[in-house]
Amino acid sequence: MKTLIGKWLVMAGLAAVTVSAQAEDHGALIELARSAAPSMVSADATVMYRGEVLAEGSNGWVCLPETMPDDGSPMCNDAVWMEMMQAVGTKAPYEASQMGFSYMLQGDGEKGGVSNSDPYHADHMNADDFIREGPHLMLIVPGDLADSITDNPDAGGPYVMWKGTPYAHIMVPIGERD
Repeated sequence: MKTLIGKWLVMAGLAAVTVSAQAEDHGALIELARSAAPSMVSADATVMYRGEVLAEGSNGWVCLPETMPDDGSPMCNDAVWMEMMQAVGTKAPYEASQMGFSYMLQGDGEKGGVSNSDPYHADHMNADDFIREGPHLMLIVPGDLADSITDNPDAGGPYVMWKGTPYAHIMVPIGERD
């Protein structure tokens, strides 16, 4: 009986350590996700990590500790941006019915960045138009407004990413690229 109780106590202890480690990891993920936007947005935002809600929010914003798996690019999105991200992820058609906003104040992480023209580039890190942006905001606009802005990220100022696709959006750099 003592052996059985001893094994149970060891297993309970390991479970407690695992839960504690997960809570610490969740804390770091939540902190990283919320670093993507000003605290007036991120403090009350829902934080999600790979489909799991880590912190329930109350303001309609969703912060993610990564844009793509393991890229270290946190972002905070409004509902319009979350719809667009879902469409990109499933290659579904998308048309914005209103403006949408996303913050990436930490910029693209070390493993982040994309092809500026093709959201599905097979080797985006080696695309001719690969871009790893510093701190920036992103705006989705309904209609063809994005068509009137350059798609050249080196022109200075805002530019359009993924121009000519249903996922076109305006990039607004607010800091230097690495």
